[in-house]
Amino acid sequence: MKNTHDHGKADYIGILGSVLCIVHCLLVPALAFGSTFAHNHHANVGLVSLDYLFILINGVAVYYATRDHKSLPLRILLWGALSVFSISLIMENHHGIFSWLGYVGSGLLIAGHMLNIYMCQFSRPAKAS
Repeated sequence: MKNTHDHGKADYIGILGSVLCIVHCLLVPALAFGSTFAHNHHANVGLVSLDYLFILINGVAVYYATRDHKSLPLRILLWGALSVFSISLIMENHHGIFSWLGYVGSGLLIAGHMLNIYMCQFSRPAKAS
């Protein structure tokens, strides 16, 4: 039986933020290939790198998705994925492995939010009226 999802739109925002980050990380270097922009592929909004914007969006989404959640494994998955994602985006200029870990973190965030949606909508027993 389908129940209501009590975390609002946090999981959907988290999925969208992670997908946009993956698209950004794949397309910006590809579009900039061969141009002078290729030396610094980090797009900025004002003075803030988009990487930090993606970390903020996903951090807020994970917070609201897990703040009242009873499943400890899901909370660990989402917060761990956010940690991998955040550290990899901050450290990606230091070693190439962090670029790949960013994709892993994004994928884990997407999977965690989708699992949270499933758990909240379909796996909870229906409340007695």
